[in-house]
Amino acid sequence: MNRREAVSAVAVLLGGTIVGSNLFLSGCKQADKKTGLTEFSKDDIALLDEIAETIIPTTNTPGAKAAKVGEFMTVMVKDCYEEKDQKIFVEGMSALNAAAEKQFNKDFMGLDPKQRKELLVALDKEQKEYMSKKKEEDPKHYFRMMKELTLLGYFTSEVGAQQALRYVPVPGKYEGCIPYKKGDRAWAT
Repeated sequence: MNRREAVSAVAVLLGGTIVGSNLFLSGCKQADKKTGLTEFSKDDIALLDEIAETIIPTTNTPGAKAAKVGEFMTVMVKDCYEEKDQKIFVEGMSALNAAAEKQFNKDFMGLDPKQRKELLVALDKEQKEYMSKKKEEDPKHYFRMMKELTLLGYFTSEVGAQQALRYVPVPGKYEGCIPYKKGDRAWAT
């Protein structure tokens, strides 16, 4: 190979590298960020914490607020839900406050625990009726999403798994059949 051929080969190699790197880097650009729909404020997280705490209150075990379920819900909605479900969830937060205003002339945060429970029991009844009549292509009810996220967030949290469920840090052998006594907690591990 003479010098001219070597320079040409290096130029092609470098050119290919530069063009290739541009193509590679353009593939790494983030898609346009969605704005607004899933931007949750601290007030939104506080509202979701109170909804979750009403569903799983503090008793002899910590409640949903101790497990930071409100924050968990925002991450799940933002990162895992499709855009149409995100919209239903976010609009559901407003609908829940509107239902509280209609029934008690206060938003959800202004209600006492008894009123919150009464409202959520009514919404749960509403979502059960909706879910029993909905067609397969219809979206879920917003309160169903909130309830499911509350349960998932709580029982997969450290607080829920270790204090509400039975937890063994290093499980021993697998026992597929253990007698159940009424009132026993489910196993986390």
